[in-house]
Amino acid sequence: MMIKKISLIVVMSALTGLSMPLLSETTEVSSLRGPIDLEQDSTAPTMKKYNKDEEPIARDYVQQPPLVPHKIEGYRVNLKSNKCLSCHSWKNYRQYGATKISQTHFEDRDDHVLANVSARRYFCTQCHVPQVNAKPLVENNFKPITAISGE
Repeated sequence: MMIKKISLIVVMSALTGLSMPLLSETTEVSSLRGPIDLEQDSTAPTMKKYNKDEEPIARDYVQQPPLVPHKIEGYRVNLKSNKCLSCHSWKNYRQYGATKISQTHFEDRDDHVLANVSARRYFCTQCHVPQVNAKPLVENNFKPITAISGE
């Protein structure tokens, strides 16, 4: 397994144009691909199991995009089609028992109300993701704010 060492000062200087003092001048970085070089083929990661369809998932912070409580494998969301809107649109949400998309999805950057979903809110999976039973990629000690969690 080859782990490349890089100089954080060089990287930070390249990104910011500044020299920044850091605790450590070098650190080990490894790819999520593992020890496989980019030029080599890697095996596909094992598919995770999506949670079964369920009630909406509680949010952990104000303005958190709702999490998708069902699998979306095979859903097409592109310039010509958006499978999510077939159930979550204002026209169809009652019929399917789905959560309707927020009014904020019909506003542009300048808060002008639009007749259709804003282009910047059209690609649902930019913000909304389904939940799977998977080990976190990185350690996380996030705690929800008490106003939402009730603790």
